[in-house]
Parts: sequence; structure tokens; C-alpha cells
Amino acid sequence: MANVVVVGSQWGDEGKGKIVDWLSEQADIVVRFQGGHNAGHTLVINGKTYKLSLLPSGVVRSGKLSVIGNGVVLDPRALIEEIGRLADQGVEVTPDNLRIAENATLILSLHQELDAIRESATTRIGTTRRGIGPAYEDKVGRRAIRLMDLSDPQMLDFKIERLLAHHNALRRGLKLEEISVKTIRDELMNVAPRVLPFMDSVWSLLDQKRREGRRILFEGAQGALLDVDHGTYPFVTSSNTVAAQAATGSGLGPSAVGYVLGICKAYTTRVGEGPFPTEQKNEVGRTLGERGREFGVVTGRPRRCGWFDAVLVRQTTRTSGINGLALTKLDILDGFDEIKVCTGYRLDGREIDYLPGGEHAQARVEPIYETIDGWREETARARSWAELPAQAIKYVRRVEELVGCPVALLSTSPEREDTILMQNPFEA
Repeated sequence: MANVVVVGSQWGDEGKGKIVDWLSEQADIVVRFQGGHNAGHTLVINGKTYKLSLLPSGVVRSGKLSVIGNGVVLDPRALIEEIGRLADQGVEVTPDNLRIAENATLILSLHQELDAIRESATTRIGTTRRGIGPAYEDKVGRRAIRLMDLSDPQMLDFKIERLLAHHNALRRGLKLEEISVKTIRDELMNVAPRVLPFMDSVWSLLDQKRREGRRILFEGAQGALLDVDHGTYPFVTSSNTVAAQAATGSGLGPSAVGYVLGICKAYTTRVGEGPFPTEQKNEVGRTLGERGREFGVVTGRPRRCGWFDAVLVRQTTRTSGINGLALTKLDILDGFDEIKVCTGYRLDGREIDYLPGGEHAQARVEPIYETIDGWREETARARSWAELPAQAIKYVRRVEELVGCPVALLSTSPEREDTILMQNPFEA
């Protein structure tokens, strides 16, 4: 029996929500280990749609324990709002089914304000303006307010003063009004009674559950190409999104991770700024976007669309140690006469088989394409290999060859039942 980590193998938005939900039925515990409420997951269960940004996908399933790990930056107001939205849909979130790491860093209103100011400046990264980056900055700067701090009001003023010594200096430089300790204290005390009941020593809880033989599913946010170390820097998120973060961001050691499942679309999309070698700013891109309903769950921003880039997925397969792929949205390619796949790049006249680390080199790479015949039959809602067109199967097999990793699951619609299983990650 293996504990499973689910990570995005592109720039996020690969359809992790459905796959995590599909796997969560076999898991006892679902853990979010990085990111914040900038990550949107859409679940469709029995025709009912749930949109999650912060809560683990397992929270909509009864009998499952959901955990928000220490690697997540937590906006307590967003948490309360999301719990309220789920309650309106008949899903009750209580300390019985949700625990939050006591050492999780909090996102405050000042983080969101700073994020928005920076994103409106000349150099844009393409953030969601939700304060994720500034909160992570405070975490590594050792001045963050953490969840456990809300339970110790006597020390809270000192910690707020430490935080504001940095932020008020920034605000003076930006010609913004300084913030008082009382303002931040009031903000925190207003949410404390609603979030503290969920607080736990998550590392100890997960260690205990692991020793009991419980199955743990680690749910990543964003994608490996947005990793702050291994992604398309500086157009990345502010946390590590690769699979290794599952251990660091939950408090369990690396040996707790047994199988890494990488989610990738049968084509490629990206939200926000930054390099995108196979982007199609033409009818192909528009068709992929319209068919795939490519709009961000959190922001509603249209996603940039392009052909499948095997170079990138091959690279993230290695940086995340991916054992198997879950290929999603194959049905969006139905009806194309021909489909292109990027097999390599040209950079300054030479061929390379990887994405270079520098942003200027990344912007200059030119994709080398292989053309594959398309198919006219529908793959939508197929639930077995026998229901797939022969040419669609050839496409999947070619993706496996180019990436160097087997496809473990194949998704043919947003409905969880429309999934073809080749290898069960929990039994690998």
C-alpha cells in the first residue's frame, strides 16, 4: 500500500480536483501541503459542482479527514467564507473532518494590499493578488503570524509589532498610510474563534495515522512549472510545488511518500505571464480554450492554450519523481484533423531537449513539432480502452514514449466516473 502525492506536471489547472476526488474515495486522509487560496479545484460529484480554493478536495466526502499542512499559507477569512459556501451546498466542515497545522502562516489584509500594488506595477508576474507571495516572504523572513499565535493573545502584540516594523517601512516607501498594531490585532481576534477549533499538531497526527496503516493522499496546488525553484522563474508561485514538498509541507518524512501521480492535460494551458513555447495565438488556441472552458477557477481569467509540450512534462516528471501520469481532457482534442506535439526546442540555432533555466533563454526557445493524425470519433465519456478511437490510443501511447512515463489514468470528461484506470496508485 502506497501513500500517494498528486502534483500538476504543467503550469497548473490540469484537472487535479477531479483526480484527487476520484482517488480520495480510496484514501482515509487528504492533505494540502503548499499554496494558498490562489489554487482553484473544481469537483463534479453526482452532477453537483463544488469549487474549492483552500480546503482539500476530500472535504466533500463523508468519512474522510482533510488536513491543511504547515506548507500552506492560510487566509482565515477565506477559510471561513469557503466553509460557509460548502455549508450552503449541504457539506458540513467541522474539526471532525478538518484539521489545520498550528504552524501554518496566516495571510493578512496587508499581504493582499501589497500583492495588488506590486501586480499593478510595470513588471507583472500574473499573481491572483490574494497575498500569497507576501505571506511566504514574511514566513521566510521569520516575522510571520502563525495560526498558533492566535491562541496566545499576550504575545500577539509583540509579534504584530515585529511584522509591522517591516511592512510599515514598505508602506512609507510606497506613500501608504501606516498600519497600527490594533488594526491587525482586531483583524485576527475577529477570526480567531472561528479557526482555532481546527488547529492541531498536524505532523504528529499524520504520523499516528500513518502508523495505523491509514491511506494518505497528498494534494498539490498549481503545477511543477510554477515551482519557485524548478519552474519558469520569476513567473512562478511563491512555494515549492514539486512532489518533495508533500513531506516538508505536512511534517512527514520523505519515506511517507510512496507513489507520485502527475496530472497533465492532453494539451497545454497557462494562466498569467511568462514563457509558453507551444502557445497558439490563433484559431487552434481559441478552439482549445472554448472546448475546454479554459477559465481560471479562482480568478475567471482566460487561460492561454497550446499544443502538448512533451519536453516540459518530461522535465517535471523528473523534478517531481513522477511514477505515473493522469492524462486529462483527451476529449477536447476530438475532431482535430491533425495534432501537434512538441518533442524538442531550438535555441539560438541548436536543438535542446530541456527548458533552460534563464527567463531570457526560455522566452527565445522555439518548439520542434511532431504531427500526429487526429480522430473524428468521440472520446468524451469513454470509460474503457475499448471505447476509445484507435488513433486516440496511438496519441496516448506516443505521449508516454515522449515523456518516458506511463499513463496510469485517463480522464475523458469532468465527471469522476469518466475515468479509465490502467494502474491504481494506491496499489502500485
